[in-house]
Amino acid sequence: MKKFLAVLLILVLSMSMFTACGGGTEEEAAPAEEPMVVGFIYVGPIGDSGFNFAHDQGRLYLEEHFEGAVTTIYQENVAENMQDVTSTAKNMIDQGAKVIFTTSFGFMDATETLAAEYPDVTFMHFSGYKMNDTNFGNFFGAMEEARYLSGIVAGMKTETNKIGYVAAFPYTELLIGINAFTLGAQSVNPDATVSVIWTNSWGDPAKEKDAATALLDQGCDVMAQHVDSTAPQIAAQERGAWAVGYNTDSSAAAPEAFMTAPLWNHGVFYAEQVQKVMDGTWTPESYYGTMADGYIGLLPLTAVAPEGAQEKVDEIQAKILAGEFPIFTGPIYDQNGTEVVPAGKSLNREEIWTMDYLVKGVQGSLQ
Repeated sequence: MKKFLAVLLILVLSMSMFTACGGGTEEEAAPAEEPMVVGFIYVGPIGDSGFNFAHDQGRLYLEEHFEGAVTTIYQENVAENMQDVTSTAKNMIDQGAKVIFTTSFGFMDATETLAAEYPDVTFMHFSGYKMNDTNFGNFFGAMEEARYLSGIVAGMKTETNKIGYVAAFPYTELLIGINAFTLGAQSVNPDATVSVIWTNSWGDPAKEKDAATALLDQGCDVMAQHVDSTAPQIAAQERGAWAVGYNTDSSAAAPEAFMTAPLWNHGVFYAEQVQKVMDGTWTPESYYGTMADGYIGLLPLTAVAPEGAQEKVDEIQAKILAGEFPIFTGPIYDQNGTEVVPAGKSLNREEIWTMDYLVKGVQGSLQ
């Protein structure tokens, strides 16, 4: 009995010491750090195989890059008005979002208002021009570079010298793209023209297909686009024509027509910005990515692209990457034949973004 009591006493003392040490460790241990919440607001569905899909691929890259240190939330199909953007963003902030990317031009004014109301949240807006000096920046890219290269492909492919272009709105961003594409096409085919139809919607597959069909009816045998769905590419394939996509590799939608596409590579940019926020080094900027820094790209040409096009694209792309090929270099003329860029003059970023005309060879109005 004495031996039993002695052993029992030793066990009790040992457990007391273990509990005391263990309790102290638990009390002093730092709480696990919560992942940073990052929100994304999209104007359309992420399944569009185009604009919104490209942004969402960047979101997925962001999550993978940070391996649990970042969690993301997103909302599709948000209308471009103050009420919908504001309520969506506030819902994200209620869920803990510390960074919010608003990814459509029409979200700009709401983003500006939100930034003023929530100074502890970092906002970044795609394609706009507004910002502040504390928590609101914007980002875009020199898509004119990839547009020009894709124009080369279209200009070499067309047999009718008529290229169609389905476009959403007559905004500056789209005028820049149409003009760069047309100049690229004309650089290899001076007889090429580009006919534009506006859909007045970023993502309406029915309207986009109707517009493409109308252009095909006019004799266009290559279809380009600045709209979100693959409908113009599908329309081209159904008519035995060819297509240049936009935003992503959507070749699976129309494999017999698809030749290439200008691309956005959002993921690396997203990761860099979030890392800066984490480090406390982020400051608002107006970022303008290029092919040289990898934010803009051109999808490798498919088997239906014209012979010799890849070599020509590679030649001009090398000059672009070296900074030796400004896209808008005069002489350039508008639709009416008026010189808008004199010979020897190259437009800089600020001058490009004042573009309010379509270049010679573009058929279509500014409305």
